[in-house]
Amino acid sequence: PGDSEAGEMGLAAVPGRQAVFREGLEAAVRYARAVGCPRIHVMAGRVPLGTDRAAVAGEMETIFIENLRYAADLLSQEDMIGLLEPINNRITDPRYYLNTPHQAAAILEKVGRPNLKLQLDLFHCQIMDGNLSQNLETYFPLIGHIQIAQVPGRHEPDSPGELNFPYIFELLESLGYTGYVGCEYAPKGDTLEGLGWLRSYWESRGLQHGGTSKAAK
Repeated sequence: PGDSEAGEMGLAAVPGRQAVFREGLEAAVRYARAVGCPRIHVMAGRVPLGTDRAAVAGEMETIFIENLRYAADLLSQEDMIGLLEPINNRITDPRYYLNTPHQAAAILEKVGRPNLKLQLDLFHCQIMDGNLSQNLETYFPLIGHIQIAQVPGRHEPDSPGELNFPYIFELLESLGYTGYVGCEYAPKGDTLEGLGWLRSYWESRGLQHGGTSKAAK
């Protein structure tokens, strides 16, 4: 993530921070290796203060692509995957460089490395673009990880909001998604009580707590 106290939120696309990015990536790989995690979120970073986004967009994309190719080579040695997550710049972070799955997909195509994937957080995607069904179908071949939170409160999936998560989960299953779904939300209260939505969802699908089939028992 870079230096959060200095206002950084990743470095992969930030001009003049290439060397620090690579040091941070190597440290992240060591941590990932230690805990057995095969995926690392390669954070793009923020548009520098005092600069116009459009004016630096080309330079930042060039730096991002160069750093991503370096990251892909390093991660391939560890059999790891790098993830690019678009973060909305309407609510969450106005200066974040990578904002939409369309932008991420275009950069992934230019980088051209199979061990770099899209980390699609449906909270950010809904705020920036909506059209979740088509976006999931269009970008499914690129997706390496899914994250969820209700919009606009960023709480549990069954909290009041815009997204129909039972439908989204069934769509992911129909597309053949077999990866994890990260609960990237802020619980409204107690964390364990807030997981009641998951127990209810499992029961609605005829599953025991933990996702095992009742029929199999």
